[in-house]
Amino acid sequence: MSGSAGGRGVPAPVRWVFVVCEAVFGPPFAEAVLEVGTPLFEGLAADVVDTGFVVAAGEPPVTTAAVRVRGGALVGLVLVGGRRTWEPAEPAALSPGWLAAAGSRGGVVVVLAAPGTLPDPEQVATAEATKVAFSAALGEARAAGRLLHGMADLTVEDA
Repeated sequence: MSGSAGGRGVPAPVRWVFVVCEAVFGPPFAEAVLEVGTPLFEGLAADVVDTGFVVAAGEPPVTTAAVRVRGGALVGLVLVGGRRTWEPAEPAALSPGWLAAAGSRGGVVVVLAAPGTLPDPEQVATAEATKVAFSAALGEARAAGRLLHGMADLTVEDA
């Protein structure tokens, strides 16, 4: 996916990764990891901090963010009390397991990753290797303080 930086028409990569995570207590939870290119990152980072996101360490805080889902796909991330919305170029399909996890908790852990954090899935040979590379990259970024996270409400809209 790609977007444009601040309406200036500068293409920038946008990657969403949707993960179902096992919880220590309770049902699994849904996580949406977002990585944007450098032209978009500074503005998006400011927006998520204004929304209540913090450096990813420990439990994510409750924020004013909302993940918008329509027809089984992510259609937007609402930030800054509804004043900003980040939308994928195309709706991003969500798995039934991810939707069930998000629905059971009524929310989603949203993680903003700094540019260049996520591994390129084209560079990894198998699905299992992709999971390992993804987990390692997020672990390193978390330890280095390069991730922001927060709990977003789940808003399911009529298709």
